Amino acid sequence: MVWLIGCKGMLGREVAKQLSENKIQWVGSDKEVDITNLEALDEFTESHDASATLTGNSASRGNASGKITWVINCAGYTAVDNAESNQELAKKLNEDGARNIARAARRVGAKMIHISTDYVFDGTSSIPYTEEDVKNPQSVYGLTKAAGEDAVQKEMTQYYILRTSWLYGFEGKNFVYTMTKLMNSKDTISVVNDQKGSPTCAVDLATVIIKIIVTSQNAHSLFGKNSAIPYGLYQFTNEGETSWYNFAQKIKEVGKKFKRINQNCTVNPCSTEEYPTPAKRPAYSTMSKEKIKKALKIKIPSWESSLENFMKSERFNAI
Repeated sequence: MVWLIGCKGMLGREVAKQLSENKIQWVGSDKEVDITNLEALDEFTESHDASATLTGNSASRGNASGKITWVINCAGYTAVDNAESNQELAKKLNEDGARNIARAARRVGAKMIHISTDYVFDGTSSIPYTEEDVKNPQSVYGLTKAAGEDAVQKEMTQYYILRTSWLYGFEGKNFVYTMTKLMNSKDTISVVNDQKGSPTCAVDLATVIIKIIVTSQNAHSLFGKNSAIPYGLYQFTNEGETSWYNFAQKIKEVGKKFKRINQNCTVNPCSTEEYPTPAKRPAYSTMSKEKIKKALKIKIPSWESSLENFMKSERFNAI
């Protein structure tokens, strides 16, 4: 059984949907189980042993029963700018929380999937970052997420850390929804043009998470192996790179095509200097996906094609 932590967040909701679609038993928790409290996590795992049958409430989605064998951590402090003035809380959720979850997972013998970020890099590279490149975060958010990675690696051996970037999805606030709403309400907007990276659709990231679980379970069932996919650190985004400005221009193009955007808003480029933020963003944060493509034998869709699929979907809801 899978324990999905942060099941009410943007990525968590997408993972939950795909777990159910793939008929994988799962149980979800959100703020009602405090990840900064190791005792609370241990109590949760202890209450879900092989004889447990859970139904009917927000902390037991999926009609799950059985022992927890996988833990997916989609929880964390993700308000990048607010983290600069809320350092203690960001540390508790992104570092201490990750450590506690890893300890709880290890104690019950479960494998762990942990979500991290491109903000662990300083953005000074001109070529895609690999998993072996040195971390050098420049913000509180990046520092706490980097420390969370270290904590998981220290506490466990059966883990997958997935770094991602520029994430958007059907549930919750994200850049695509924000741009859509602005373009429908303003004549002109300005978007930063000197930061480059790779947009990632939560649907695609969730699909990879499910594939890791299914591939591992199938390998164990057929061959008695622990996993067909080597444990460790991986990076996943959609293919290609762009700037926030060009991302916004593509949102405008696709949005007009599918009638998500109903007026001709002018999108102007601006510099990071012209749009200062409390947290420093990486100027370049494209990450190599070669390791995960080889491990999972997958072809990753381009950011443009995933954006088009996202904006034409009936689930699109930029309110």
